[in-house]
Amino acid sequence: MKLPHTGRALADAAPVPYWLDRPERPDPLPPLTGTHDADLLVVGGGYSGLWTALLAKEADPDRDVLLVEAGTCGWAASGRNGGFCAASLTHGLANGVDRFPGEIDELERLGRENLDAIADTIDRHGIDCDFERTGELAVAVEPYQLAGLAEDAELARRYGHDVRLLDRDEVRAEVDSPTYLGGMWDRDRVAMLDPAKLAWGLRRAALDRGVRLHEHTRVTGLRPDGGALRATTAGGPDGASGTVRARQVVLGTNAFPPLLRRLRAWLVPVYDYALMTEPLSEAQRKAIGWANRQGLADLGNQFHYYRITADGRILFGGYDAVYHYGNRMAPGLEQREATFTALARHFFTTFPQLDGLRFSHRWGGVIDTCTRFCPFFGTAYDGRLAYAAGFTGLGVGATRFGARVMLDLLGGEHTPLTRLDLVRSKPLPFPPEPFRATGINLTRWSLARADEREGRRNLWLRTLDRFGLGFDS
Repeated sequence: MKLPHTGRALADAAPVPYWLDRPERPDPLPPLTGTHDADLLVVGGGYSGLWTALLAKEADPDRDVLLVEAGTCGWAASGRNGGFCAASLTHGLANGVDRFPGEIDELERLGRENLDAIADTIDRHGIDCDFERTGELAVAVEPYQLAGLAEDAELARRYGHDVRLLDRDEVRAEVDSPTYLGGMWDRDRVAMLDPAKLAWGLRRAALDRGVRLHEHTRVTGLRPDGGALRATTAGGPDGASGTVRARQVVLGTNAFPPLLRRLRAWLVPVYDYALMTEPLSEAQRKAIGWANRQGLADLGNQFHYYRITADGRILFGGYDAVYHYGNRMAPGLEQREATFTALARHFFTTFPQLDGLRFSHRWGGVIDTCTRFCPFFGTAYDGRLAYAAGFTGLGVGATRFGARVMLDLLGGEHTPLTRLDLVRSKPLPFPPEPFRATGINLTRWSLARADEREGRRNLWLRTLDRFGLGFDS
């Protein structure tokens, strides 16, 4: 039986993240066993943990830093995202202006410095992660979105962004899709990169600096031990146990069940999905243009993000953001056929000239989101533990800033970073179940409804706007 068009395109797609499905993936390091002491224990080997470990050693080479990761470094969100490395620390300028109006100028400056510092680190450590400062192109695909695009451009220019507003012909000259009606090219505040190679490069740099690193090591408990903290671990195929006594601890566990119970109120894990195409032929590349290799996103509430890779593939993701009752997380939830079919259909609507192209990979992963859509920070155990979480999809860049904040918090002194309202304040908590799932799913339905009604927000969304709550797709 002949498969439908999207079915044929998806038929051979491997159910694994493209970024992680390559021979460059380093061999895992052995799990931790026995009893250890450290100055700083870092829990989590994604971007948050890797940046923290590296920055700690660069600041003080004599500091004994030990990092443990339950899987392998970069296997979770850090190796599954789209590779958009943004300067924004607030999940976009508009969100920052709304939530932190008194310090948005400072946050914009810090964000730009943070992106520059990421570029410098990649260069200094020779990290081959296809870093390209191409910018991001936001595209209007419905007439009502054009007014919002112009407002976004005006706001961006007010804060010194290098943006260019494009009409229909100009945006199609950049990337040719019949769905595009206009665009805004932010040319200096977003870079494209290979996310897994960045994680692996940070891992190597940390090891080179003397960080002790153990993979397949899950922290099972944390408790005070005199003037320090003691972590118990389990790892390896036989579940061998270990302990680490550390003066200080950093939690960089993203959306995974936190070692601090208080974090459960502020975080929800949301599943996001993506497709990767096979490499485009020369004719297919000419058919779409895309010579400037920007990252792209449309302006729907249920938006798509997409970009072209170094080897000429297209990653196409987003649209669905799926929450499961009770903060449920499981490997089986990383595959969702309905979402992959919808994404494939939307891809060929966007690029009908690529009819016949097939997808090589399909995957999902978890985003740690909070009600203000940008990270929050804090300490526990009398300041001996620091955490950062809630990056909501912009962690590729903002996690380095988060690492700096956590190290400053552990230092116990007031610094320009720890004085920020972004750092001192917390998001509003999510309600407990069943209200949590009910509210999130009602919000998702309302956002989809708004997309169908020219952006008009219903009473539920207007109420969330009024109280600073919501759910960002």
